Amino acid sequence: MTETEASTAEKPWPVRTVARKIGDWVHRLGSVWVEGQVTQVSSRPNTQTAFLTLRDPSADVSMSVTCPNWLIREMEPPLREGASVVVHAKPSFFFGRGTLSLRADQIRAVGIGELLARIERLKKLLTAEGLFSAQRKRPIPFLPKGVGLITGRASAAERDVLANAQGRWPHVRIKVLNTAVQGSQAVPQVMRALRIFDADPEIDVIVIARGGGSVEDLLPFSDEALCRAVSAAGTPVVSAIGHEPDTPLLDYVADLRCSTPTDAGKRIVPDLVEETERVRQMRDRGRRALHGWVDTQTRLLTQLRSRPSLADPLGPVQRRQDDVEVHRERGRRAMLTLLAKDQAELASSRARLTALGPAATLSRGYAVVQFVDAEGNLQVLRSVSEVEAGAQLRVRVGDGAIGAVAEGEQG
Repeated sequence: MTETEASTAEKPWPVRTVARKIGDWVHRLGSVWVEGQVTQVSSRPNTQTAFLTLRDPSADVSMSVTCPNWLIREMEPPLREGASVVVHAKPSFFFGRGTLSLRADQIRAVGIGELLARIERLKKLLTAEGLFSAQRKRPIPFLPKGVGLITGRASAAERDVLANAQGRWPHVRIKVLNTAVQGSQAVPQVMRALRIFDADPEIDVIVIARGGGSVEDLLPFSDEALCRAVSAAGTPVVSAIGHEPDTPLLDYVADLRCSTPTDAGKRIVPDLVEETERVRQMRDRGRRALHGWVDTQTRLLTQLRSRPSLADPLGPVQRRQDDVEVHRERGRRAMLTLLAKDQAELASSRARLTALGPAATLSRGYAVVQFVDAEGNLQVLRSVSEVEAGAQLRVRVGDGAIGAVAEGEQG
């Protein structure tokens, strides 16, 4: 089988063929400029080649770099672990071991000015994305049931946070995870501790603390990956990095920025003495307010009890009852007077009607005779000569009955 044939399960390539093909492809790549953070330097005096490991500070990726030993010795300031550098190198594949590395011919240390410029560019980027917005800030619990502290092992920052927090509130529960706070391992270790505390239901606030240092020492706390991890955390995060003038990007993305670790210990928990005094003052204010309210209500009740309606509650009712009796008696007398007057008028009218009516005349023996004249009109008979022959007569008798007789029947 030739090396130009395709590799199959029945006709696989040997390791040397694969290694040679990879080497040929890598060696065709040109030189590149690579930026990273030095994590390991090996430069022995009697050797021609120096070895170092270059790491990406924002990801868990690293590559081996080889260079002439004099290149390391001539650098000013001397190259040390944790330094940020820019390397001009060509990728190289070692056929025997099957490893990939970079062969460097230039190494340049990244200066403070360049570091600050890069931090400023990253700050503008994160600001434009809204990671520093005040609306994203979460409130710190007044009295957290648990505090997660991320700091260096046996550091002054750890002692300051613990001493001040426990001095203010002795019963506070603080869990500590020690990590690297500078160098190439700081960012991944801090992010790992952040994930552990964020997933812990007993942790209400996370504190990331570190003492002061140079710009290079504090560089991990301006790392983009760490800033985004803090922004995405569900638990409020407190930044306590360096001293007052130190402002890594973590200060802007955290929910609370403290000037020093000592300040963080004072701000994550309340002061027991102050809170006890505040409770006492509020209790006194409540007592005075309650006494004042009781006194006011007592005076109001006294005023209400002194009013006539409460001093003699039946008196007004009795007086109104007497008034009702008086008015009822007046109404009864007025009604009787009106009835008597109407009865008298009715009797007088009845007497006049009786006197003027025909019944009274008939009862005295008189009769009223009416006849119908030739024209058919009803006339009162005054004499017999007024009645024509054949006319009909109507006679009103004493009991009010009326009869009709012919002329020949008159007696």
